[in-house]
Amino acid sequence: MYIGPQGIVHGTYITLLNAGRLYLDIPADQDLAGVLYVSSGLGGMSGAQAKAVEISGGIGVIAEVDKSRIKTRSEQNWLSLWSDDLDEVFEWVDKHRKSKRAVSIGYHGNIVDVWQYVVDNNIKVELASDQTSCHAAYEGGYTPQGVSFEEGREILKNDREKFKKLVDESLRKQFDLIKTMTERGTHFWDYGNSFMKAVFDAGVKEIAKNNENTKDGFIFPSYVEDIMGPICFDYGYGPFRWVCLSGNHDDLIKTDEAAMSCIDPERRGQDRDNYVWIRDADENDLVVGSEARILYADAAGRATIALKFNELVRKGEIGPIMLGRDHHDTGGTDSPFRETSNIYDGSRITSDMAHQCWAGNAARGMTMCVLSNGGGVGVSKAINGGFGLVLDGSERVDDIIKSAINWDVMGGVARRAWARNPHAIETSIDWNSTVATKGQITLPFIPEEGLIERLVREKLD
Repeated sequence: MYIGPQGIVHGTYITLLNAGRLYLDIPADQDLAGVLYVSSGLGGMSGAQAKAVEISGGIGVIAEVDKSRIKTRSEQNWLSLWSDDLDEVFEWVDKHRKSKRAVSIGYHGNIVDVWQYVVDNNIKVELASDQTSCHAAYEGGYTPQGVSFEEGREILKNDREKFKKLVDESLRKQFDLIKTMTERGTHFWDYGNSFMKAVFDAGVKEIAKNNENTKDGFIFPSYVEDIMGPICFDYGYGPFRWVCLSGNHDDLIKTDEAAMSCIDPERRGQDRDNYVWIRDADENDLVVGSEARILYADAAGRATIALKFNELVRKGEIGPIMLGRDHHDTGGTDSPFRETSNIYDGSRITSDMAHQCWAGNAARGMTMCVLSNGGGVGVSKAINGGFGLVLDGSERVDDIIKSAINWDVMGGVARRAWARNPHAIETSIDWNSTVATKGQITLPFIPEEGLIERLVREKLD
């Protein structure tokens, strides 16, 4: 079921486009032409940033301390240019700003040096994030400023206390520089890699909203809080994916065409983004390994596409398909710094949604159901309930699709509706109306001011 880095490319593409719309007022039918995005990381997950920024039409400067990662992304054609000279890097940025052409630029060096450069040279940076592995900052996930990747590994091996001290100093400096840039207009968000928590652990209490602890969140938003949560997850849009078990690329092309036929690009901006994504997916050479694809869709969209695929299998037009989804989704994952970070009723620190999701999927007949701990942000920071469903063309699988996909998605929408997220409430109302007697999401209602106090007084009187 592993689909390689394609999933994180798609998620990053969606995030960047919607960040441009949210923060820069870019119209829904336009891309990020001329917009600069600064970040770090070209590794296993973070390496998707380079490809995603080009697909979204923007300019990306992505720092990476490990040269082997830069070479891999270059050979993969996911990174257009790279240099260890910041003057050269930002000459390329200026050139592409003027031409409005998309480009991904790797900087072989430390992200803190990039931040220092843009501060010192008063360079405009519209969008920014960080994808260093800060959930393991003291285990080598973060290389401190002033030492090379190789030197950092040696220090970590021989003097862990010194390494920790250097990491803390570097994180504090990075925070100060980012803060300066946000005051100049840069829009920065945490990418769920625990960057802000790492800065807090390094001693920077001002990154916490309450200046004391992390229970109220941080001064910069998680990308789920501002972008993916309200724009995608609250509506039920998330990373629906599939693998052609035949291993035949022609089958993948047929599923792309079938998925496109199920999407109305005029319905919502989210649908338009995904129509364009799937239309151009083969041309963008996204397959790494399995003949697989990923596509953000809501509950109704996923079920419609899945039923279409199962029909194609039944007719013998394609081989069997394995459906699934990423854990980075509307429902199924409880992770307070990422997937559930835009749930504000206090329940984001509990893991009931993940358990209900996988158990309900098992009861409804999914082929494979999984409960796992970790998933991109580190063990103990996330609980994930996942599934896989083999489409064999049978009517039995049609019934599972109709029942289980709704359960898998709408549990997450319900959770967000109960937290009073407006779009999730709207989506729940629509779903209740559509499914009628087959299901019901209880809706939250805010009582009139003073109701509880009045009832208590009446009872006591």
